[in-house]
Amino acid sequence: MLDGHSAEDIFQSKEMKSGYTYDDLICLPGQIDFGVHEVVLDSWFTRKIKLKTPIVSSPMDTVTESKTAIAIALEGGIGVIHTNMTLEEQVKEVQKVKKYKSGFITDPICIMPTMPLVELDALRSRCGFTGFPVTEDGKMGSRLVGLVAKRDTDFVVGRESVRVGDIMTPVGSLVTAEEGIDLKAANEKLHSSKKGKLPIVTKEGRLVALVARTDLKKNVAYPLATKDPQNKSLMVAAAIGTRISDRDRARALVLAGVDAIVIDSSQGDSVFQHDMIKWIKKELGEHVQVVAGNVVTKRQAKHLIDCGADAIRVGMGIGSICTTQEVCACGRAQASAVYNVAKLARAHGIPILADGGIGSPGHIVKALCLGAGAAMCGSLLAGTEESPGEYFYAENGVRLKRYRGMGSIEAMKKGSDDRYFGSASTVVKVAQGVSGTVQDKGSLHMYVPYLVQGVKHGMQDLGEKSLDAVKEALYSGFLRFELRSPAAQREGGVHNLHSFERKLFTK
Repeated sequence: MLDGHSAEDIFQSKEMKSGYTYDDLICLPGQIDFGVHEVVLDSWFTRKIKLKTPIVSSPMDTVTESKTAIAIALEGGIGVIHTNMTLEEQVKEVQKVKKYKSGFITDPICIMPTMPLVELDALRSRCGFTGFPVTEDGKMGSRLVGLVAKRDTDFVVGRESVRVGDIMTPVGSLVTAEEGIDLKAANEKLHSSKKGKLPIVTKEGRLVALVARTDLKKNVAYPLATKDPQNKSLMVAAAIGTRISDRDRARALVLAGVDAIVIDSSQGDSVFQHDMIKWIKKELGEHVQVVAGNVVTKRQAKHLIDCGADAIRVGMGIGSICTTQEVCACGRAQASAVYNVAKLARAHGIPILADGGIGSPGHIVKALCLGAGAAMCGSLLAGTEESPGEYFYAENGVRLKRYRGMGSIEAMKKGSDDRYFGSASTVVKVAQGVSGTVQDKGSLHMYVPYLVQGVKHGMQDLGEKSLDAVKEALYSGFLRFELRSPAAQREGGVHNLHSFERKLFTK
């Protein structure tokens, strides 16, 4: 009575000789005897870090810094801070996540009192919000001198010659709170003062945080949040390279409280990475969780597991902005890579991250059905409000953000060539990625729940209530797949329409 094929039939039989991508496969449905609200997505990021949402943001400089990592952790996943910055900058990004308190904005955009009003108008159009704290030097942590809101500028004439300091509400007229106030008290102070924003300052008057009425209205509990069980801080990972100098980076990140170190290499089975894993485990402690990779074969994965890796990243040359397979002729179709490596890693109690090739909730479902513990997403999360970079508009009015591969020339010039073993090379740098743009996806607090709900619906259609049950069905052969012809793939998408509008979700 079983239709289709087991994963073992597809990936390991002598008859099936091709490498398969997610789109080459379709999961066959099971029997539904439960509601979608009963689906549980608990899974593992590393041997010791559990997630309630199996989504990890990629360590790319246009995807994950502290804002992304905070949002992802609140939604039950985890973010990996990229390494394409100085050690000091990366440590600060990790500390922002670890010190985050829900409801407090710890990195608001500050402006100087000397900023011309026309520049403020341009900043508002880029950022999408209208109120800004004004500090002496336009930086967080300096002395607060005022606050400028939309009502301060609405009826100003001669904007070219007017500066922010001329029309802002000075600090003496503001309602502020002293550092250390809790969220409940801050909310009460905002309510009683009927103000829109409450600056949090030190005794010396330096700005350390901001509480906004609009954020408090939107603020809800995050029951899925990925938190340290000991101190209840949000959990975060950070990437490093494989140079000797990256040992100092790893040590500093551990001291800053990072929860996992991700060794970021395009080809992870190298003596450089082997040595780095062993050094971290010996010098920084066995408790430090190390995510190694990237690999696509069982042999590669076994080498990293033998060195002490706590999780394995799987994927090579399959990202939307990656050209490794084209340039270097190395890599593997992602569905084949995930299944084969996951099966080997499972025997050693190690979770894997399906890194790359994820373009929809359905791809996440397929990655999990092939044995992944979580899906690592780059382009899927780029373009969100929390991702690094500023929005701009295309000629047709579409709101965009820049997105680039870490193997692109632009990223390599900033330092990511270490990921491709090229930092010491004097020869021409060979790009293994491109730069491009992605469309605005809104806030991660809207987008990730859409992805999660899509995955839950997929699990329900499979007839499986949990990811543990999916794994059991996968390796027992009860979970069935079918290969799809190009015509079947076209049939499975939108077709035969003159035009259509695509809305991903609604609330």
